[in-house]
Amino acid sequence: MDKNKNAKPRVLIIGGGFAGVQLAKNLKNAPVEVLLLDKHNYHTFQPLLYQVATGAIEGDSIGFPIRRIFSRQKNFTFHLAEVQKIDTEARIVTANIGDIHYDYLVIATGANTNYFGNKELEHYTLPMKNIAEALNVRSLIIQNLEKALVTVDEAEREALLTFVVVGGGPTGVELSGAIAELRKYILCKDYPGLCDKDMKVYLVEGKDRVLGAMSEQASIKAKKFLTDIGITIYNGVHVSSYNGDILKIDNGVDIKTRSVFWAAGVRGEMPEGLLSEAIAKGGRIQTDEINRVTGYENIFAIGDVSSVVSEANPNGFPGVAQVALQQGKCLASNLLCIINNKPTAPFNYNDLGTMATIGRNKAVADLKHWHFQGFFAWFLWMFVHLLSLAGFSNKSIVFFNWAVNYLTRNSDNRLVIHSFDTNTMMTDPVAK
Repeated sequence: MDKNKNAKPRVLIIGGGFAGVQLAKNLKNAPVEVLLLDKHNYHTFQPLLYQVATGAIEGDSIGFPIRRIFSRQKNFTFHLAEVQKIDTEARIVTANIGDIHYDYLVIATGANTNYFGNKELEHYTLPMKNIAEALNVRSLIIQNLEKALVTVDEAEREALLTFVVVGGGPTGVELSGAIAELRKYILCKDYPGLCDKDMKVYLVEGKDRVLGAMSEQASIKAKKFLTDIGITIYNGVHVSSYNGDILKIDNGVDIKTRSVFWAAGVRGEMPEGLLSEAIAKGGRIQTDEINRVTGYENIFAIGDVSSVVSEANPNGFPGVAQVALQQGKCLASNLLCIINNKPTAPFNYNDLGTMATIGRNKAVADLKHWHFQGFFAWFLWMFVHLLSLAGFSNKSIVFFNWAVNYLTRNSDNRLVIHSFDTNTMMTDPVAK
């Protein structure tokens, strides 16, 4: 692609997640050309992936076309592209659609699943960071229930009916809770030959408590909610290995299972081309207080891929949507300050709180000055997430699905659209 012939400086954004979309929105009517690249043509509302994975809602309902989001923003352009590398000296990004020039580059590529170098776990367990992976999880759950119904091998049936979630953060807690509710409300209805007591759900967490980033009060209550619906929790342990048959935990426990879902860590997802000193711990990009990448004047990183570590903030900011949204808004202001040779302002995170839902009428919420558990927290969680969805149609579809699910304790979304190949783990079109 040729250099932009527009006299306005080009802000090139890589990634259409929360951070990238928010930055582009806040540059509306600014004297810049905004160009956003993403390998998908839609924005994904990741907090509800676990509901897609367990058939509570449709996959399409948490994805919204990027072009529709910006249909009225005249200074915005979108290209469906997969970025391969960055030439920082020439100010060019190389993608599968060609070379693209930039004046200011913003990396907002988010994070991917972190297996900490364990290739066996990467091969045999399922992640859940995008819609395709959530659909894989859904397919595997349903396929294994179908197999369990017809198998005559008791040991194989037990393995097919055993589900393990690794990682006790919000994703792991919510996914394991949803699987346990599927067992409670759906299993006997859809599969009369199976009994809920035969299906086992485990949650394995390396920290000494689930939801370790939340208050101790929320953590204790969440663990009680999980155990009350029949989930076996192992805290303070780590998975040693999983070969597709036996999951080994370093406390000596072996679990025979055909379904292991990995929610135990994330790493930054970024193109090649940055200096080694710009890469921080955990595979994220090291930035300063205005999200400018270390070693560069015109390259920035926001959202889950960025790491803003300082004496006042030694652990960086949490990888949550609110951080990404606030960074996008702050960077938009700072970019205009830089362009106009005005002083910039450091990013200050305003923690609005953290929430996690465990199941029907059960959730925990840590707000600034209040802590809630139970029905009110669950209602608050639904309200906030519904309002945060992009598009009126998505809000309507999700609300309708939730209403039907709540009234009937059932769902119409347990479909195997793409059969997941559990033998190779790699052959299906939507496989990881």
